[in-house]
Amino acid sequence: MLLAVDIGNTHTVFGLFEGERLRTDWRAETRVERTEDEHAALLRGLCELEGVGLRDVTAAIISSVVPPATGPVERFFARYLRLTPLVVGPGIKTGMPILYDNPREVGADRIVNGVAAYARWPQGAVVVDFGTATTFDVVTARGEYAGGVIAPGLMVSADALFRATAKLPRVEIVRPKSVVGKNTVASIQAGLVFGYAGLVDAIVNRIRAEVDFDPRVVATGGLGALLARESSTIQDCDELLTLRGLQIIHERNRS
Repeated sequence: MLLAVDIGNTHTVFGLFEGERLRTDWRAETRVERTEDEHAALLRGLCELEGVGLRDVTAAIISSVVPPATGPVERFFARYLRLTPLVVGPGIKTGMPILYDNPREVGADRIVNGVAAYARWPQGAVVVDFGTATTFDVVTARGEYAGGVIAPGLMVSADALFRATAKLPRVEIVRPKSVVGKNTVASIQAGLVFGYAGLVDAIVNRIRAEVDFDPRVVATGGLGALLARESSTIQDCDELLTLRGLQIIHERNRS
């Protein structure tokens, strides 16, 4: 089995694959202080809950945007599973040309999302990833990573609003009953949810106006499903798109 690990700024997502099939996935808080031993204890327990043995893992791949958190995961694989994981980065076969001015600046997760999106939507795609940052990644109909957009994430904006004001509370990110809030919490929720849906639609429409193909617009990330329901431009939602991209890249590098 393949264990795919997506280390993000807020969460680390683990995906256990049997061939091309994603058997199960888990999400944990990203903590750079977590040691290889703690990773072993965490994953052993999760595997046991799924009815599999941790030592059934025979291959591994890592995508990370948090370099200090990558080393402990690599050491976990080396010490407990005697595996050298494939780490997405320069020199890895992705099958996707990167048209960024400096390809090394592109986050590994964005390339992985692009690979997964093109495999599923070869007509071209815009991937909207609702993570710590809200990113838009454009993949052409020729399978190229054309570039994208980076905006502050919804949770980052909510936290900034709470920290920068004296009386506004921290709120749960859910859809309010209406855009016109009748209390402070509902008003903040309306600004966040409907405001970010509007941001997505405005940026996607500008992207569509600049490209020479008709991209499929797909949402991913922890808040993808919520925002997809409020957006008029998002056409699909796959919260596990990054894990699927990791499986594809691992397959392309098996030799």
